[in-house]
Order: sequence, then structure tokens, then C-alpha cells
Amino acid sequence: QVQLVESGGGLVQAGDSLRLSCAVSGRTFSTLGLGWFRQAPGKEREFVATISWTEITTYYADSVKGRATISRDNAKKSVYLQMNSLKPEDTAVYYCAASLTGRALTYRNAYDYWGQGTQVTVSS
Repeated sequence: QVQLVESGGGLVQAGDSLRLSCAVSGRTFSTLGLGWFRQAPGKEREFVATISWTEITTYYADSVKGRATISRDNAKKSVYLQMNSLKPEDTAVYYCAASLTGRALTYRNAYDYWGQGTQVTVSS
């Protein structure tokens, strides 16, 4: 079993930066593939970013490419999402997820465990 707890969300203005954190417990963290997804009101949950267990592979959604950076700290058992130049369309609940495959994967069904989410609201 894996537990994930997100933090760092909040209300920010367009152009601001935000760093989301996700603390992971319950299984060997270093073997997990990790991802961030988001869900805006009335929309499907969508992929944002992912990182492999080796940290070698990362992928980003086109909508955040160049503005987002995913990273992980195996010692702290945490994964982070740094978001810069935030836009109102980035407003959503952000979820972190863990994949037992250890790979960096972009589709929801690849993930075995999910956090409860943290709200990010970007005002214009």
C-alpha cells in the first residue's frame, strides 16, 4: 500500500509561481514512477508531468511544457511540481500518483495509487 499526501496549493495571481509537494509513504519510494495530474471543474483529469524511478525520464503535457518542472527527492520520499508563469487555465485540483512500474507514464490507468489532491486557483 502507498499513501500520497499533496500540499502547496493555494490562490495565486497570473504570472506567479507555485511549488506543489507530495509526500509518499508505505512502499519503497525509490522504485515508484510518479506523476502529477490535474482536474478542472467539469473536465476530465488530465496528465501534467511524470518522472521515472531513475529520474532519467520526464514527460510534460504540452500545456505546461517550459513552465513546469517535476522532481523527486528519494531521501525525503517526496515528489515536487514547480509551476511558473501560472495562468488562469492552470486552475484545478492537482493530484500526485504513484506507479508500481517505476516508469514515467502519461496515462491515468497506469497509476496504482493517488493522493487526495490540492487546489490551485490562479486569478487573472
